[in-house]
Amino acid sequence: MLIPLLVIASSGIGMWMLTSKWINDGLEPKADGSNEYAIVFGAKVKVGNIPSLALRYRLESALTYATENPHVKLVLSGGQGPDEDIEEAAVMKAFLLEHGIAEDRLIVEDQSTSTYENLLFSQKLLPKNVESVTIITSDYHLQRAKILAEEIDWDADVVAAKTPKISEMKSRLRERAALLKTYIVGK
Repeated sequence: MLIPLLVIASSGIGMWMLTSKWINDGLEPKADGSNEYAIVFGAKVKVGNIPSLALRYRLESALTYATENPHVKLVLSGGQGPDEDIEEAAVMKAFLLEHGIAEDRLIVEDQSTSTYENLLFSQKLLPKNVESVTIITSDYHLQRAKILAEEIDWDADVVAAKTPKISEMKSRLRERAALLKTYIVGK
């Protein structure tokens, strides 16, 4: 009875350590402004057009990056979930316009409902010769986004947005499962 329990516990600890490494690997390479386009991943929009804290942190990171790199165009990627009143990309656009980013630097992708679709649908809006992009999303989400970017033949560097403390444990736990799925079966 003890040996099966030790095997299960050891496997669980091993998976936790492995997924922790993967999440940390997502933080590199840091974006340096060398890519012409950055994909900003959407997140929950609250009642009306109020960005969730996760979306706000992503937008603040995008705003900082766009201000530091005025030649970069931002693809705002996020559709409307069943419990949202508006597309995430529309809320993202309004936020960035309000904070001084020129409209001609913003590309709206408002149909995606998953990480893979964020990338795939964004790719369709960009010139065919784009081979590398910057990914802007929550720190825990970067590795999976990079893996999926590779699946559509993109290299990627990253800008990490912080994760809200209130949802950090839940988000990271869910992401560990999603990373395992992505490594095993893809998208």
